[in-house]
Amino acid sequence: MRVVLHVDMDAFFAAIEERDKPRLRGLPIVVGSDPRGGKGRGVVSTANYAARQYGIKSALPISQAWELSQQAKKAGKPAAVFMGGNMSRYAEVSAQIMAYLQTKADLFVQASVDEAYLELATTFAKAKKVAQEIRAQIKKEFSLTCSIGVGPNKLIAKIAVSMEKPDGLTVIQPEAVLDFLAPLSVRVIPGVGPKAELILQRLGIATIADLRKLSLEEMKKNFGVRGLGLYNSARGINETEVVGRGEAKSVGHHRTFEKDTLDGQEILESLQEMIGSISQDIAAKKKRFKTVVVTVRFSDFVTKTRSATLPDFTASKAVLETEALKLLLPFLDSRENQQRRKLRLIGVRVEKFAPTDLFS
Repeated sequence: MRVVLHVDMDAFFAAIEERDKPRLRGLPIVVGSDPRGGKGRGVVSTANYAARQYGIKSALPISQAWELSQQAKKAGKPAAVFMGGNMSRYAEVSAQIMAYLQTKADLFVQASVDEAYLELATTFAKAKKVAQEIRAQIKKEFSLTCSIGVGPNKLIAKIAVSMEKPDGLTVIQPEAVLDFLAPLSVRVIPGVGPKAELILQRLGIATIADLRKLSLEEMKKNFGVRGLGLYNSARGINETEVVGRGEAKSVGHHRTFEKDTLDGQEILESLQEMIGSISQDIAAKKKRFKTVVVTVRFSDFVTKTRSATLPDFTASKAVLETEALKLLLPFLDSRENQQRRKLRLIGVRVEKFAPTDLFS
């Protein structure tokens, strides 16, 4: 029998901060951009569950998160603790957890820094015991919690994992799939965003049970090539395999400035920080690259990209810095910026990696 587990770490970044800094225990924690007293730019990366009670959640503009925190403070509650985060630390912990999870599965794929799918060739009863072991071991070894959804395929496991967060376990056996899905909002189906939801609302459809009333022909008429996928998802049908996605095609970072700028020192310092991070990433992954790409977004949101391809593969930080500077500097003068527009964002990435067997 095929059984799939979706393991999702609870408020991962914030949980690591709370674990590593005892003074933060029990406080609402927000990891993301600097709120700058409500004038900050950027978004929330992660909020712990105490912060979520204030309405703060991932992808919320950091300025709105600040306002919600201030409202809570005025009501006599603790103000949220805002933190910039430590991505290298989070990646380190993630790698340790993923290495452990791989030992528990017949098939394994990491879905993100804090999520993974495990496939087991076993019974649901045994899979539930494995899930319980995983939750216990992650608490014991890492002092963190995770939630796990167990189902007959990736779709059901993914939906199930959110049912009892945090620190929850939800098991949906094949015979219970239709009843489990029926009352849920159509938005729980991966890929159903605001636009699709609006179309469905116009058709009088709010739940998955409502969605099942549409025939396959009606699905295709309203959603084109996605119609078959929606038709199957509403019935809990999903044959997506638990397999890896292959190696990353690029490694890069970007930086949104707190204030649109043409300050050369600020821009170049940001570029050097990103180059340092990229160099560490490719060294850890034993990668060599051949193409350097720089992205610039102006204050009017016009975005430009420039790239350079090297004659040979390299892992040199000095080469990366030289090529990135060549690509970026024209945007600071009349060569690429005759109107002297300020920059909102810059980014740099490397791509076109050498085959693994060429790395020595």
